[in-house]
Amino acid sequence: MTDNTAIRMVAEKYFAPEYIESVSLFRGRAIVTLVNIPEDAQKSESLKQELLALDGVEKVSVVYTAIKDSEADKHWKIRGVKKIIAVASGKGGVGKSTTAVNIALALKRQGQKVALFDADIYGPSIPTMLGYEGIVPVSYDGQTFEPFDVMGIKSMSIGTLVSRDTPLIWRGPKACGALQQLLSDVNWGEIDIMVIDMPPGTGDIQITLSQQVRLNGAVIVSTPQDIALIDAVKGVNMFKAVNVPILGVVENMSYHLCEKCGHKEYVFGEHGAQDTAKKIEVDFLGEIPLNIKIRTHADEGKPIVIADPDSEFAKAYLDIADKIITKLK
Repeated sequence: MTDNTAIRMVAEKYFAPEYIESVSLFRGRAIVTLVNIPEDAQKSESLKQELLALDGVEKVSVVYTAIKDSEADKHWKIRGVKKIIAVASGKGGVGKSTTAVNIALALKRQGQKVALFDADIYGPSIPTMLGYEGIVPVSYDGQTFEPFDVMGIKSMSIGTLVSRDTPLIWRGPKACGALQQLLSDVNWGEIDIMVIDMPPGTGDIQITLSQQVRLNGAVIVSTPQDIALIDAVKGVNMFKAVNVPILGVVENMSYHLCEKCGHKEYVFGEHGAQDTAKKIEVDFLGEIPLNIKIRTHADEGKPIVIADPDSEFAKAYLDIADKIITKLK
């Protein structure tokens, strides 16, 4: 069976050892991370094809990190931020961004100084949910940006720099470069916890962010459906492969709560994420009900934690935030 040594031997056929920052293999995906070298599409493709011929390798990611001095810390510098957590999902459509926004606001309600960064570069939705869509960020010195200060938290998104209807047709290195610049060139001030809304899936951008940002933990969002849980496990394994602690799993759209009688109806299955979390030995952080108010308030730019702070839905996010704070301590 192929191991990391075999992957490195193949990689060294195409790139000198000093350019190979790391290699790894998890769930059939070989990851080769390169540093201090410009992107070479031809060599990358040749490397991918040779790795795919190895036993047990089903997918290959060749990640080019930002060019940097050999003496520099490999992590991106994010000034003023004490703790950073990622909110991620194995697939799209599970309510990851809605969960990230409400967790950030819940952390603020628990007394934390919070920042929310939208790293979902191909589908940024945080500006809509926090109500600053269409507003251009301010720069007083022409070199750094001021974050948006909304509902007591600070925020920034690539969605503020491009038109809502403009698709970003960027390869991994360019996208990662844009994210690095935004993260590093924003005057965040003093922040206790930064929440990063990650892109869905386990591709090059997610891997680079996990390696280059000094993450203190990851929260995985899933629905109770089997297909979503399969991808959630992949997300957990990706973070484990790059040594990021798993804070736990959140089950979104867990059940429908009847507002008249209080009956819980498990539309997509019962306790799927909770059972999966136990099976893969990670903590279960909580259930978020399926309710139209959560969606409509997010679309209107006033998430449920702010719009209806005493509701059962807001209390669910507050409970999750409290568990995250305890884990980070």
